[in-house]
Amino acid sequence: GYKGRLGRQPTASVGDRITVSVRQGTPDMRKKIFQAVVIRQRMPYRRVDGVWVQFEDNAAVIITPEGEMKGSEIRGPVAREAAERWPRIASAASIII
Repeated sequence: GYKGRLGRQPTASVGDRITVSVRQGTPDMRKKIFQAVVIRQRMPYRRVDGVWVQFEDNAAVIITPEGEMKGSEIRGPVAREAAERWPRIASAASIII
């Protein structure tokens, strides 16, 4: 049938807050809904300076409703866009790209 813009799924990019359900992990985390912040995405995106950025995987960090990180460590790099919008994530990141 006809596919218009009103039925379109909303998209999220690096640095956006999203609602997620945990599929893998510890039993107390699984099958629950959380807020998270996207820190890496496979889809290439363009920065203001003209550089195209693409990561090896999609990744997000689970956060509390107040915006604090639920975990204590981030494995792998974090995109600069997410680090600028979320200072708590930037402080826990080992590499910011």
